[in-house]
Amino acid sequence: MTDKHNTLTRRDFVQGAATLAAGAALFPPGASAAGTSRMAIRDYVAHDAMGLAALVKRGEVSAAELLELAIARTEAVNGSINAVCLKHYDEARAALKSIDPNSPLAGVPFLLKDLGVYLQGTITSNGSRFFADRVAARTSTVVQRYQAAGLNIFGKSASPEFGQIPNTVSTLWGKTRNPWNLEYSAGGSSGGAAAAVAAGILPAAHATDGGGSIRFPAAMCGLVGLKPTRARTPLGPDKSEGWSGLSSGHVVSRTLRDTALLLDLTQGPEPGAAYWPPAPSDSYMNELAREPGKLRIALITRSPTGAAVHQDNLDAIAKAADLCRSLGHEVRGAELPEPFSKLMESFGFLSMVGVSSQIRERARELGREPGPDDLEPVVLGYYRQAPSISALDYEAARQSVQRLGFTMNTFMQDIDVLLMPMAPRAPWRVDDVTLVMPTEEFYRKAVGYSDFSAIFNATGQPAMTLPLHENAAGIPVGTHFAARYGDEKTLFRLAAQIERAAPWDKRVSPMLAQAMKA
Repeated sequence: MTDKHNTLTRRDFVQGAATLAAGAALFPPGASAAGTSRMAIRDYVAHDAMGLAALVKRGEVSAAELLELAIARTEAVNGSINAVCLKHYDEARAALKSIDPNSPLAGVPFLLKDLGVYLQGTITSNGSRFFADRVAARTSTVVQRYQAAGLNIFGKSASPEFGQIPNTVSTLWGKTRNPWNLEYSAGGSSGGAAAAVAAGILPAAHATDGGGSIRFPAAMCGLVGLKPTRARTPLGPDKSEGWSGLSSGHVVSRTLRDTALLLDLTQGPEPGAAYWPPAPSDSYMNELAREPGKLRIALITRSPTGAAVHQDNLDAIAKAADLCRSLGHEVRGAELPEPFSKLMESFGFLSMVGVSSQIRERARELGREPGPDDLEPVVLGYYRQAPSISALDYEAARQSVQRLGFTMNTFMQDIDVLLMPMAPRAPWRVDDVTLVMPTEEFYRKAVGYSDFSAIFNATGQPAMTLPLHENAAGIPVGTHFAARYGDEKTLFRLAAQIERAAPWDKRVSPMLAQAMKA
């Protein structure tokens, strides 16, 4: 990361923290003194990332103590939720010596998703037995930026194999469960990250989104989940894009300000990148303090594929629409234009080719082809089918998906924000869809999850889910907003206004609530 980038983010941190200190510091300061090792778990879990960093800067707790608290919390709850699949405790303890005490999030514990990003000398398995011992030769750019921000990486969170389903279940790592109710899925594919945050292991965690994989888990675990604009955060240097541009990376978090600050600290082009979006005009932290003005919000209730939308999701967006109207925004019904109904076939081609190319590279490294003991049945089927997709088929699919960006740009000429369900389905249980199902059953069950989410992976637009609703079973149902390409600032301004009007900081999982009272 360049010195210019460091200077900008530190300045933004100071400005944003000063702006929010009076009214939006969501969590109380801790009471323990540095070096005493007396900070209780209840104090640790009561803070977001910015809150923990502030305690370190004030000398009220040490980075070493925060790490041990995160480890203790992991050991206490991971047996129930199975969120952390790779533990880098010794590496994190060694890293304490190199953390800059002046960095914005100095000493705050952090998890990487076990999919597609690399920390030199550690394994990234992609949730796959075929990659279970593959050690990274170098560190990804975005991980370098996390480290420069002062975050201390102590492990990796579970993902299904290659992030292929909205449920975090794999043969390699087992089932990840939702801290709100262990019978339910934590979503996917960043379910490990979301479960860890919702259970209080840490306040924010790295996540990726190729079809809803940040937003599904955030929605189902009561968190904030932003999929940024395509290429807003870096994916290199080992790849220039994920799934032909469908995949983006960021975090899941309990607070909007953590989501904003972490985007400030990681956004921006990296040397050699093929493309990047327009630079923001100001820090996202500063945008949280700005009013959005009167927005034109289109309310979408009908799935572009015609799939029935569950009442839980309709209730969530109806509640959000009423709230937006009460805040002075114009909310009107709309339907997505016709081409989006044909998205999923082309989307499937691109993801299949993206996953299969990774598997082929690994097969060349190992000098052998994968079999049933290496890959889950659905993924092995992808790999064996992929060679039948011609270069012409692939290019046609890529162009079909990318044209949707132009379609959406025209559609949103007089619309500022889209409001729609996160998914057609109600929150799903932990065994609802897996990659070990018979292929026909898998395809039948996999329909109807990504109808509303994959749209924005195709168009590259930023999309965010906010924890504004719970269903009758007490499971969070996220509310899904999207803005124009490159316009995260409008999402942050609107979300901050919503948070002030209907704060969610007191609504936490039963598992986290119990820790707060301990």
